Amino acid sequence: MAAVTINDLREFATDFITHYAEQQGLTQWWQPPLMVSAPIDERFEELPRMAAPTHLQPRDLLATARSLAVFFIPFQRWVIRENRGGERPVRSWGQAYVLTNQLLSDLSTALAERLRQAGYAAALTPPTANFDHRRLMADWSHKHLGFLAGMGRFGSHCLLITPAGCCGRLGSLVTDADLGEHPLIETGEACLVKAGHKCGKCLEACPVTALGEDEFQRKACWDRLKENRATLPELSDLPDNTHVCGKCAMIMPCSFKNPVAALA
Repeated sequence: MAAVTINDLREFATDFITHYAEQQGLTQWWQPPLMVSAPIDERFEELPRMAAPTHLQPRDLLATARSLAVFFIPFQRWVIRENRGGERPVRSWGQAYVLTNQLLSDLSTALAERLRQAGYAAALTPPTANFDHRRLMADWSHKHLGFLAGMGRFGSHCLLITPAGCCGRLGSLVTDADLGEHPLIETGEACLVKAGHKCGKCLEACPVTALGEDEFQRKACWDRLKENRATLPELSDLPDNTHVCGKCAMIMPCSFKNPVAALA
């Protein structure tokens, strides 16, 4: 059994995405990924309270799990800029969602295989569509796992703000390899408002006012996402689960960086 480190997996993920994008002709869509790891310990017992009552524990996926790895793939800046105007998402934002879902699935599978080749077990869940449509909560939340593992901190828009911002997609897996504790977030908060500074731009940008300083109206947001997919011609040929908006993340202080760290 060969030792595998978090740096090994970070390098593997970066190389995989570079080659994937070149082979698919998609080199303009993504920036280099971030990855963190954390040992499976008592912190994850908080998941049913902070995420969903039925949220799985890491060892529900893999009984022998010792570590969690969470990865974040940031979009290129043009993708965010193109979706900035208006109250409805543009086609490229829907395409980014679809393309990145496939990339996350392929990357997760490749990471798991990399670990298996070294003699370790790994388990994972889909990057999206793994949530209860009635409760609008996921039983495996990459965002909450990323928070607990030190990938980022939640913003007022309920997105995870990483050192590379909030405009990207998350994936995760568990393994019985000992990857250790390797967080990336630099500050206790990454949202300007939560850190005591003036902002709130994401709340103003939501087209259905689903965001508040202390609340998130999940149904209002979800209804808007479904409406976008059902009514916008530019999304009509994309998969049925292309539920996108993103206005709360477009060209915000936290779009491309941790603004609290930038102030410090």
